Amino acid sequence: MDTGTHLVIGFGLAGLSMVDPVVASNPSVMTAVFIGTVLGSQAPDFDTLLRFKNNAVYIRNHRGISHSLPFVALWTLLITGILALIFRGVPVLHLGMWVLIAVAFHVFTDLFNTYGTQAFRPFNQKWISWNIIHIFDPFIFTAHLVAIFLWAVHAAEPTLIFPVLYGLIALYYVWRTLAHYLVEKKLPIQDPSHKAGDKYMAIPTYSLTAWNVVKQGEDGLYTLGDLRKGNLRWIDQVKCDIHPAAEASKSHKDIQAFLYFSGHACAQVIEKPWGYEVRWSDVRYRHRKQYPFVAVLLMDHSYKPLDSYIGWLSDDRLQKRLRVDSY
Repeated sequence: MDTGTHLVIGFGLAGLSMVDPVVASNPSVMTAVFIGTVLGSQAPDFDTLLRFKNNAVYIRNHRGISHSLPFVALWTLLITGILALIFRGVPVLHLGMWVLIAVAFHVFTDLFNTYGTQAFRPFNQKWISWNIIHIFDPFIFTAHLVAIFLWAVHAAEPTLIFPVLYGLIALYYVWRTLAHYLVEKKLPIQDPSHKAGDKYMAIPTYSLTAWNVVKQGEDGLYTLGDLRKGNLRWIDQVKCDIHPAAEASKSHKDIQAFLYFSGHACAQVIEKPWGYEVRWSDVRYRHRKQYPFVAVLLMDHSYKPLDSYIGWLSDDRLQKRLRVDSY
């Protein structure tokens, strides 16, 4: 989920902690738990600081080890330990339990997005993305805001508001999971151009009735489209180039980071007077007729790197950043 949603979830879990009599009966414990749930709801994303090193390191590691099982325990121990030192005498088990719930809930919700996590490290290095909930879900965010508002104006007791909220959220996740399953199951039937071996992926959007669709053929051809109110429409195709420059680019650290993260990367090679522009795009992220999540490597004719970029940029901004026509 996005940072804003994780933040309101942190406040929501703070409200839910009021069902714990140990928390509700002691203002000091209540304060410690509130701080703990908010920090815990953000902690796995502290790896965002890797941006200050470079984009390649950030993309390779964001939602990686920081969202893994060992780090769920580590974040919990770290936050609980610091708060226990600040709030002397606080019941550590109760504090730690609510911090753990916040950290684990963060990792759990991120599994439902397209970006995914490496939540099962060290047992499995695979990026897990279930493509069920959009990274910003209006229902989840708004439901939390409403609940927090009702709590703030004392419209009802938090012991009523937040169990109801998370009961609804649980039902919402079940419904979206079922909806996603049914959508993907029907895609081969709805696709008039379906061939044996085609693989389909339904990707959530802001709308509850709209999905982006990626079809991967056995020949490596990606077909992109959308599903709106049950109507499937194909709008673009991407053919991955097989070229020595594309193979040579795989030895560059930026391309390696991109390919490590993305399981749906496609290379396009553009020949230039000075060499080659190799652009790897993640086909899952089509936006305004472009694929803005890219790793681009400029190489001379002997495949020596000239410049590179990895991250999110439109075509125009990318051309200006790399000064493609200046070599």
